[in-house]
Amino acid sequence: MLTDKNIDALDKWMEGAKNLNIPEINSFINVIERDMEAVRNAIKYEYSNGLVEGYINKLKVIKRIMYGRCSFETLKTKILGSKK
Repeated sequence: MLTDKNIDALDKWMEGAKNLNIPEINSFINVIERDMEAVRNAIKYEYSNGLVEGYINKLKVIKRIMYGRCSFETLKTKILGSKK
């Protein structure tokens, strides 16, 4: 389903999983159904925002290390200087 990029297989799998009547699986399916458009897009497209999330995490770590003691210019220098 995921490697074949087959969105229709997701619907078939969800129907089969619902029929199992296992509370944990039903809960998982409810979460998927709440954000079905995002799940379908994740299967359909190869793009993700993982790289941006990584940069945001790195920025937060640098800010945490600085403990708010430095100026914006120092933060800017640390961020631009750490891009490797």
